[in-house]
Amino acid sequence: MKIDQLKNQIANQVRHPFLAKFIADPVIDEDKLAILISIMDHTTLSPLKKEKYIITTMLVQIALDTHDLVTLTEDDDEQDTVRTRQLTVLAGDYYSGLYYYVLSQLNDIAMIRTLAGAIKEINELKMELYYKDVDSFQEFLTSLKKIESLLIQRVATYVQKTTINDMAGDWLLAKRLLQEKNSYQEGRFSPVMDLLVKRPDSAETGGQLVFNIEQLLHKHISNLETSVSQLPIHFNWLKAYIHSAIYQKFYKTNIAEEG
Repeated sequence: MKIDQLKNQIANQVRHPFLAKFIADPVIDEDKLAILISIMDHTTLSPLKKEKYIITTMLVQIALDTHDLVTLTEDDDEQDTVRTRQLTVLAGDYYSGLYYYVLSQLNDIAMIRTLAGAIKEINELKMELYYKDVDSFQEFLTSLKKIESLLIQRVATYVQKTTINDMAGDWLLAKRLLQEKNSYQEGRFSPVMDLLVKRPDSAETGGQLVFNIEQLLHKHISNLETSVSQLPIHFNWLKAYIHSAIYQKFYKTNIAEEG
């Protein structure tokens, strides 16, 4: 299956003329889409089911990501801000409802339950991460990794193709940490970095935390490259994709900064 074709199909599914007037189009995570394609390519499902499972899983991911954009601000009493927040919540609910609609047309109750269960687990993990104190930095990373990868891993388990679950979790964690670090350094809001700086047991400044995250990423990416290289030969397309993504998002950025 072609990643661009599926991305266009997903974009067409989530496009809504009313929402487009007030909020930005949702971001489609190409890395998660690529992992899902690789998982489904190695199942014996019909082409239609493969496509529908990928699209509905990505609709759920988009819904979760959209709800994450709903944040309280100092301008909460201003009409435009309130409307934007309300429409963002509405958009997240709309995207979530789309997955149910697509699967209900296939009469696929088992997959609906799988995705609904994953949504529940992810929301519970987010509540624990953002609103409760975690005991250690490692526990924090473990929770963040689960949030990033649990949806895909539940789908992989459902279709009995879990070979790349661990590698996918490592890659998605590294990608999220890199995104959060870059956002923080560029002066944009980074919920993960903000949480880490404000941890009760943290004595680190923002600069020290960025340095520690960079050191962690260097080690993590090195281990990830090894695990990707060790994937079975039938995952060659995914291996090439992730090696390219690592270079573009990690090494190329570091080279540019050092230059």
